[in-house]
Parts: sequence; C-alpha cells; structure tokens
Amino acid sequence: MFERKEGEKTVYLDHIATTPVAEEVLSAMLPYFREKFGNPTSLHSFGQMAKKAVNRAREQIAELIKAGTPEEIIFTSGGIEANNLAIKGIAAAYRRRGNHIVTTEIEHHSILHPCRTLEREGWEITYLKPDRYGLIDPEAVREAVREDTVLVSIGHSNREIGTIQNIAQLVRAAKEKNPKVIFHTDAAPTLGHYPVDLQEWGVDCASFTAHLMYGPKGVGALWTRKGVKVKPLIEGGVQERGVRAGTENVPGIVGFGAAAELALRELEDRMKRLSSYRDRLKKAIEENLDYIEFTGHPTQRLPHHLSLIVHFIEGEAMLLRCDLMGIETASGSACVSMALKQSHVLSAIGIPKEVSNGSIVFSFGRENTEEDVAYVAEEFPKIVKWLRSLSPFNPENWERYVKTKETSG
Repeated sequence: MFERKEGEKTVYLDHIATTPVAEEVLSAMLPYFREKFGNPTSLHSFGQMAKKAVNRAREQIAELIKAGTPEEIIFTSGGIEANNLAIKGIAAAYRRRGNHIVTTEIEHHSILHPCRTLEREGWEITYLKPDRYGLIDPEAVREAVREDTVLVSIGHSNREIGTIQNIAQLVRAAKEKNPKVIFHTDAAPTLGHYPVDLQEWGVDCASFTAHLMYGPKGVGALWTRKGVKVKPLIEGGVQERGVRAGTENVPGIVGFGAAAELALRELEDRMKRLSSYRDRLKKAIEENLDYIEFTGHPTQRLPHHLSLIVHFIEGEAMLLRCDLMGIETASGSACVSMALKQSHVLSAIGIPKEVSNGSIVFSFGRENTEEDVAYVAEEFPKIVKWLRSLSPFNPENWERYVKTKETSG
C-alpha cells in the first residue's frame, strides 16, 4: 500500500469497514473537547452540561432506532463491546434459567468468539447454517430453541455478503417455541443505511456502532428492552445504569447522536441513490467479466453493498491493484482481511475454499458520485483482465489443464 498523491483519482468504496465523519457530526462534537469538557457524573454546571448532551444523544439515537425509551440505550466503546456485553452479560444474568444459546455460522467474530468462550465454560451453543444466500430459516430457529435456551443472537445484516435477515420472522419463531428466550441482533452494519425499527422487529436487545454511519470511532451502543438484565463486564462505576462503568466518551456520544439525526434526514435518499450506484456497477461487471459470481441475496440486502467472487484471482492482488488505481475496497470482513484463511461466512454459504479468496466487496457511501461509479465500472474489469493475464490460473490455462488431465487420464 502507499500514500496517494494530491490530485490523484481516489474512490473510497469500503464504507462497510468505516465511514468518514460527516461535517455536521464533527461540528457537533468539537465544543465537547474543550469548551464543554465536563464529566457527566459531576454535579456542577460543566458536568450537567455534558450530561444533558449525552441524554440528548440518547434521544436522537432512540428516535432513529425506534426504541421504547432513550434510557434503554447503553453507550459502549463500539459495536464489538456491545456484542460482547450482549452475549456474556445476558448469559451471566440468566445463568439459572439455562445454559443454551442459539446463533449462526455467519455472525461477526465479536459474537462467535464470546460464544466459544462460553462453550469452554460449560455452555452449549447451537450454530445455525444459512442457505446459499446467507438467510436463516425461521423453522431452523424454532427447532433449535429449547426450554433451557437463554439467548438467540442473529445479526440483522451481514457485513461480508450484504444479506438482510427477516428478523421479525426469526424472533416470532424463537418466541413461539420459548416465550422467555431473549433475542439479540447485531445491527451495526444496518444503522444509517437501512431502516431500523426495534419495535417492529420484536427483538430484546440490539448492538450498534457510530463509525459505520458517519459518526466517530470508539463509541457504540447496546439497546436493551426494559426488563432485560445484563451483568456488567466492566465494573467500578455507576455510569450507564451501572451496566457499563467508565466516564462517558462525551464528544463521541454527541457525534453518535448527530450522526443518528443526520441519518434520519437522509436515509431515504441514501438508500435510493446508493442502491442505484450498486446496481450500475453490478451491471457493468456482469457485462464485462466472465467467471464471476455475486454473493448474498440478490435483492434482500443492504442497499449500498455489492459482493462477489472473481474466479482465478486472489483477493489480495485485486485489492493492491485497485488501490494502485485509486479504488479503495475490501476482500471480506475488515476484521479478518489480514488473516490468511478462508472467510467463515463464505464457507458457511458453500463457497469452496479454493475460490473464496477471490472475494471482493464494494460498499458505497453518501459522498460517492456518479463519476465515481463510472470510473470503477471502467477500471475494475481492466484490473481483473490484467491480473488474469498474469495468473497461471486464468480461465484459458485452467481449461487447458483440465483437458490435459482428461487426456492423460
């Protein structure tokens, strides 16, 4: 990788990994670094000014996610902490009720790793397998839930393949089998890009993060429906209803609230505009390249997300060449893209190991333009063709190899 020179063409299409802080968000945050720097737990005016700002952010986020009340929102350091708090905190709080959790094979590692930890502590975890589009069958949820099931955790959308679950159906299936079961969803990739309605979904808790929706890094939230118990992972303070100790990140929380307010205003336009960009790029790729397959559900997916497998090329080679041409994108999840192993998501939906490393994800954002789409639509097929011309695994050589094997038989 290298640092781009000023004036060179750059198109950022990795918004599923992180987004730039919006100008409106930064403006809202700045006063809370110096002029309004108080600690929200302090009783003096500086502290109360900060507390008021934190409560205002709760209201802004609650409106966007359609929470029952703002007080149901617990601020965390991000989506990963929120997921850990949901899995470990709820498991610990309801340990007497049972020792069984249901999740899926395609969850984020901040769900799967805590579940593995709980397995080592004696919990039983059922990992549901998705179909080839990444969808979870409600009937599979119903069958998996038992009398001793404490928690079901299924993400609303998938970062890697873009598929959106019908969470309301999954919740109904789980609760028809066991009305006491608590249903959690990781909605971090969804917020700011697709409508979130916690009341309609029927979930009991949900995780979010600010940096995927034009807010700052280092701040997220766990929403818990009134009455849901969560045992703290971080103790030693009374902040966030005693569920998450530690002085609140006031500038970050203010930024999260401002990003939520911005999303509320812009969501309809974002969905319409960015899905049109996605569809234009998809069409250009289909028309100009062979040996490709798109991943995730074709329509039931995040509007700004396009994912595919390019056969006969390594994803890393595509990323490096794209970066050289000023196209910033990703191969698989940002949290595992540095690991030289097969994506667990692609494996779960049936993508063979030998081709899964050819995955690439384009995710559009509010600052992208039609010119950006035209540039990527023109350059990406060229990049693929050039890399295939260098590869011993290009289609022509592969077909020649297969014929040779058949002849030597």
